[in-house]
Amino acid sequence: MTNDTKWADRLWVEIQNVAGNYSVPFGPDFDKWNSGHFLDTAEFSAGYGVAYDWLYDVWSAEQKQQMLFTLNEYGLSFGVQAYTNTSSFIGWWKTNTTGNWNCVCNGGLTLASLAVLGDDTTGNAAQLLGLTISNAVDNCAQAVTDDGTWSETQDYWYFGSTGYAEMTAALLTATGSAYGMLTPQYSSAGYSHMYGQGQTQLFAVGDTGPNKFSSTANSLFFFASQFSEPVLALYQRDQYDAPDPWSMFWYDASVQGAFWDGLPLDRAFENQLDQWVSMRNTWSNINGTYLAMKAGMNQGRQTHNDLDCGDFVVHAMGHTWAGELGDGNYNAPDYFSNDSQDSVRWYYYRKMTEGQNTILVNKLNQNVLARPTILGYGSTNDTQGSSTVYTVPSGSTAYWFADITSAYFSDTSSLKRGTRFINNRTQMLVQDEITTSSPFEWRMHTNATVSISSDGTTATLTIGDDTMIVSILSPSSGATFSTSEAVRFPSDPIPPEADQPNPGVTVLIISMNAGTYSLQVLFSPQWKDGTPSVTPPSVAFADWTLTSHDV
Repeated sequence: MTNDTKWADRLWVEIQNVAGNYSVPFGPDFDKWNSGHFLDTAEFSAGYGVAYDWLYDVWSAEQKQQMLFTLNEYGLSFGVQAYTNTSSFIGWWKTNTTGNWNCVCNGGLTLASLAVLGDDTTGNAAQLLGLTISNAVDNCAQAVTDDGTWSETQDYWYFGSTGYAEMTAALLTATGSAYGMLTPQYSSAGYSHMYGQGQTQLFAVGDTGPNKFSSTANSLFFFASQFSEPVLALYQRDQYDAPDPWSMFWYDASVQGAFWDGLPLDRAFENQLDQWVSMRNTWSNINGTYLAMKAGMNQGRQTHNDLDCGDFVVHAMGHTWAGELGDGNYNAPDYFSNDSQDSVRWYYYRKMTEGQNTILVNKLNQNVLARPTILGYGSTNDTQGSSTVYTVPSGSTAYWFADITSAYFSDTSSLKRGTRFINNRTQMLVQDEITTSSPFEWRMHTNATVSISSDGTTATLTIGDDTMIVSILSPSSGATFSTSEAVRFPSDPIPPEADQPNPGVTVLIISMNAGTYSLQVLFSPQWKDGTPSVTPPSVAFADWTLTSHDV
């Protein structure tokens, strides 16, 4: 665009560096792009493909030959091996892998192969295009469930959907066809991302992944254009990660307006694998309220999930009051081993049920075979107008509850968990109806400073000069708060030092004996505008309606 060769000169330094031909040594001679962790191979290949294609008229014939040699030597040849050598581990991501690995690996190989197809004399590019596209259609194109949720967690949505969008866009621009990659569920994938973003952060269940500087949420621009969903483009336009090269090609500047104009405040995602709900009181004010809860399965998530049926988060006044711990240590022994009941993965605090905002029965992990059922969802279906200033109408609310009994074992005959807004979305209720023959704990992780009242029924949480009052409404006696550090029980099967620390995190706990209970916990932000708190009536799940908790 500038005709200034300094940009090409600078890029050539990087091309040489990645080839291992610059001043800093790079990787082993036989496998510089680390095929054992094929995401690296794929991303290097994608980068080489982009550089080769975009500067095709700038590179000299010698430079192109050097790039072709390096790309085949460390990228495409290993891609062919991944597909054709059945005894090689490096291609494990090809089979039944509906997640980020399949999208990124197939995407990188496809971008590179398309870029050099006419110049490649090895046949690798042509061979790979006959393999990657059909495999991605069977796997990557199915990486989101039919409600648009990325099953590997919200954060892996970024990485996986970037690979998907890059590959699909490249196929469209190079060949005029998406070859079946534009599956209907991807039209909802952008909404899953939007509703998974709370007022202060994502509903960050499971692994949040390492920082991936090669991925943003700009796949939303691509989804918006391909599925005629302008709301997605308007949303991403306003995000901090919008400026990157893909936005030059995918963003339609003719789309105008506020993304939230007419967009419902609430949405339930009901695919059995996921089962989660997102509720808020505003799209445009980070000081507003956000409430999310999940049920879902404990398997089938590419070993990136936690044992966390019933997990919830609470945002208000610009803070996360009930939040997630995120990744464990990716290099910890057997962290990604499997998702069976006795997997070592579930011994790590951030992955075990103990480390989640849910019910812990008998100090045991949840059942990996859990199949929860959503029992109820209701919303007053409020939408925000075009203004950034919005106040919900009187009576505005939403609720959601599920049967998560299957996440526990035979000592728990029934466990239903749900949440709802109270008092025009200014307070939040978390409710459990449980029958168990074992002792159990209600657990919640917070970064707030916690002070417990003398009778133990109220916890005062403070962050800065903001306050949240958490109250036990039911049972009226026998239930009190306590706190602990976010560390494993001494009796857990591996020593505490196996976990990374969780500094500044306090676990708010209600410890209960065996029995049948309706456990109701009310969150009351202390709003600086003087909005008063109320105490709602006690209502069984079977009687929840949009007006059942009116005061």
